[in-house]
Amino acid sequence: MTSLQPGSLVMVDIPGPTLDADTAAHLRRHDIRSVCLFGKNVQDPGQLRRLCADLRDLLGEDALIALDHEGGAILRPTFWPFAPSAMSLGAADDAQLTEDVSAALARQLRSVGVNWNFAPVLDVNVDPANPVIGERAYGADPLLVARHGAAALRGHARERVAGCVKHFPGHGDTHLDSHLALPRVSKTRAELDAVEFVPFRACLTSAPAVMTAHIVYDALDPDSPATLSRAVLTDLLRREWGYPGVTVTDSMGMQAIDANYGRGEAAVMALRAGADLVMALGRREAQEATLAAIGDALTGTLDRGEVEAGLERLRSLAAAHPAGADPALDLQTDAPLFAQAWARGLSVYHTPVAPPPGARVRLVAQRKVTRENVSEASVDAHTLAHDLGAVYDVDLLAYDDPAELDWAAIRALGLPVILATAARHRQPALTRARPDLHLALYNPYAVLDVPAPAALTYGFRPEARAALVAWLRGEAGTPGRLPFTS
Repeated sequence: MTSLQPGSLVMVDIPGPTLDADTAAHLRRHDIRSVCLFGKNVQDPGQLRRLCADLRDLLGEDALIALDHEGGAILRPTFWPFAPSAMSLGAADDAQLTEDVSAALARQLRSVGVNWNFAPVLDVNVDPANPVIGERAYGADPLLVARHGAAALRGHARERVAGCVKHFPGHGDTHLDSHLALPRVSKTRAELDAVEFVPFRACLTSAPAVMTAHIVYDALDPDSPATLSRAVLTDLLRREWGYPGVTVTDSMGMQAIDANYGRGEAAVMALRAGADLVMALGRREAQEATLAAIGDALTGTLDRGEVEAGLERLRSLAAAHPAGADPALDLQTDAPLFAQAWARGLSVYHTPVAPPPGARVRLVAQRKVTRENVSEASVDAHTLAHDLGAVYDVDLLAYDDPAELDWAAIRALGLPVILATAARHRQPALTRARPDLHLALYNPYAVLDVPAPAALTYGFRPEARAALVAWLRGEAGTPGRLPFTS
């Protein structure tokens, strides 16, 4: 098998917004054909288009250039109109809307030459304490997730950008983040069939690719996470379900894998399990270790027929979704669609009543919410005060730690108190909060912690906040429905 190059079996990231000579030599030397882009690679549309063109020229006709472009908090470019999160679309529950929004997301990528989107998320978020999925899922109902996942794939197909369903076989019932630890799901096979598997089985016929989860599923393989499990990737996905598309691992730099198996051996294990493409992200040494381990395995432990079949699937994926840019697309024409979609997802919890416009109110909000793992930085307190200042006379109390808030003192002024939560994670200290109105601008499950009626946006982007302000003014309703059980 010496004619097969290990680089054709890996996806890597690159260090910056341009394809520097050293990185280009690294990609060329190893015959790497797949690259995943991140925020560090994105500055403006022209720069991103040039980077993708340079990558396409170097990687060749089989080039796969990918991005996590889900919507909501998981959007790396900040210069395009912002699409709603999956859960906002689940709250609106209009499959045609989801298809149209997904097509618009794909258009954004096609305009610069990205041909593979790591979306939609098919996780069924049945654990309100889930630290990594949350509003990235369409909801807690497997049929709702299946319906909107299928619609999202149709939208991507309309624009000739490959979708990728994730995180197979499901990351919605975990209380650990696989970026930081190795989660385990101990459900029976019957329970998995009834919940986690439903969206994947419904969407596989139209899914060009599947991304694996770094999670141990006891009923399928009690010893190895799905990414490294032949029982999951080959016996279940390929043989039992007959899936013909590409399988790609999630990042092997996540601690669920890196801290427990190591990069090189884990990459070989993933390929032996049935993965077509290993996501070898991170520092150059980790990429080199992965490539060296795969190179050794290509002369011994890897099955030649399986590897060649995987390479053919990757070539077919690239051929069906060419990585050419379309700079003529006017992406601002999708701004009204995104604004409408955010507004249609706006939901309420326990019948909130907004203070009348013009009232003086006390706004309590976190001073600054930083970026965490896959999500981008959220909205800060002063920006929220500015937004609400279009409706109210705002007295802002910006906090750093919610545990330090003195709610008796906050209420002592006699003003209506509005608490805005914009953090990715739930904050247990807010169970002591006593606002009159809660505005849940990020993690929707925060409404379960704060003992107050609430409005939920399922995201902190400007379009979401504009929809919220319209409701506070009395100019719009709250047509969404909670896509999870309260």
